[in-house]
Amino acid sequence: MPQRKEFQAGPWRVVLLDSITQLRAPDQGAVAVSGSHGGSSAAAFALAVPIRLAVFNDAGVGKDEAGIIGLAQLQEKGLAAATVGHRSARIGDAEDTWASGVVTHVNALAARLGLAPGQRLCEVLPTLASPP
Repeated sequence: MPQRKEFQAGPWRVVLLDSITQLRAPDQGAVAVSGSHGGSSAAAFALAVPIRLAVFNDAGVGKDEAGIIGLAQLQEKGLAAATVGHRSARIGDAEDTWASGVVTHVNALAARLGLAPGQRLCEVLPTLASPP
């Protein structure tokens, strides 16, 4: 059964979701860290609840950038999004995404928050400015 956890990381409320399909209305305003790939279908689920930031696994990026295409789609809808590398975190495991994930891709909104490739997610997120 997929896991869910919630905690505070600096000024950010973080919800760990093994699958982005677990996103629920009470998660509004949180950072959703999921073990899901960052593809189109994942982006659609991320848009279902007004969250501050969505984090996915890049799933190796894949053909036609299928594993990260959702970041651009979320940018168009005004949602900050990033991925961590498939070599740094297990796909489908949000706890590992949080604990071990290294950022590989960010959309412009996530970059404005201070996220950049090469950062460890669990180290950088608590240091970012308060969410808008």
